[in-house]
Amino acid sequence: MMTSSDKRQKKEASPKKALIASVTGYAMDGFDLLILGFMLPAITIGLALTSSEAGSLVTWTLLGAVAGGLIFGQLSDRYGRVRMLTLCILTFSIFTGLCAFAQGYWDLLIYRTLAGFGLGGEFGIGMALIAETWPAHRRNRASSYVGMGWQAGVLAAALLTPLLLPYIGWRGMFLVGLLPAFVSLVVRHTMSEPAEFVKAAADPVPFAQRFTDLFKDRQTAQASIGVMVLTSVQNFGYYGLMIWMPSYLSKKFGFSLMASGSWTAVTVLGMAFGIWLFGQLADRFGRKKMFLLYQAGAAITVIAYANLDNPTVMLFAGAIMGIFVNGMIGGYGALISDLYPAQIRATAQNVLFNIGRAAGGFGPLVVGAVALHYSFSAAIMLLASLYVAAMAATVFLLPACQSLQLHKAQPV
Repeated sequence: MMTSSDKRQKKEASPKKALIASVTGYAMDGFDLLILGFMLPAITIGLALTSSEAGSLVTWTLLGAVAGGLIFGQLSDRYGRVRMLTLCILTFSIFTGLCAFAQGYWDLLIYRTLAGFGLGGEFGIGMALIAETWPAHRRNRASSYVGMGWQAGVLAAALLTPLLLPYIGWRGMFLVGLLPAFVSLVVRHTMSEPAEFVKAAADPVPFAQRFTDLFKDRQTAQASIGVMVLTSVQNFGYYGLMIWMPSYLSKKFGFSLMASGSWTAVTVLGMAFGIWLFGQLADRFGRKKMFLLYQAGAAITVIAYANLDNPTVMLFAGAIMGIFVNGMIGGYGALISDLYPAQIRATAQNVLFNIGRAAGGFGPLVVGAVALHYSFSAAIMLLASLYVAAMAATVFLLPACQSLQLHKAQPV
């Protein structure tokens, strides 16, 4: 007969289980946003939407994600990583499934916003779970695997949507979103809370204080501002390039839809490799050094890319640019986890990363405006200058130790 001790050991939040749960959650984030983009034309026709109404579905999904990140981070610090990650996945799944039954713009908008609400908490909670189950010397690479989950979701959407959409339609694609609900049940019934969280939960921080503790003294405020700069620049550059580059290639070189899709796939593969490589190198040589290397690489490669004039070279050079432009996301989870104590760790993850996500939402708007009024090369130069600003934030705002609370003499 299995004793209670055996049951607890079976449900223990092991590194492997925590990684699978966290990667799965973030992969759904990337999968959902990309399939929505693929399905917008069909949804527009099916529900007789205007172009502005169709576009707002993406906007409100992102707004819901920001709100969900802020709230679920707080709840995770109070009630548990596994419990809230399960609730995030369940919320996302239910409201994504309900999108299949939408009869018009307003009910679909509500379902999309609430689905985004569930998505928003997954990154930060997953990263906190990783920090509390993986050893410190392997934390960077584990966090990078979670970052790769987004790219896996994007690739899955790019491959599956063209195959399934003609047969099951956009309503059927939304019903596919119900499948992660089963993942939430598996997570909830096979994992218990990490020991570090259980210990921290015995001395909880009051609700409002979790926000103010991100700026409780000069050193902590500097670090929080530094992280916000890094995440904002990374998201701004990612969305700015990924949204506008296919249009730029089509306009300048006459790339077909297939060629633009190939560029996206090659660039995403480069990004995935860059994320993986960041984690490996950061664990060996220090995270701060890798941030500076990647930021410098991003500034150089986007300028070099804008000056290429051979379509074939540009198609594959996108992978090299992707390594640096998006590879840095492999380090944010471990960085934030190491900077803040367990009592406010998930709050810090979701607040700081979602501020960057919100700022990144302006990337396509700003890049498009600069390209329209000046040139695409001018827009690229703007992005390059932002990566230089991120280097300054890394040098002058991030502390020279991993923990603001313990001041361990370890490199960031």
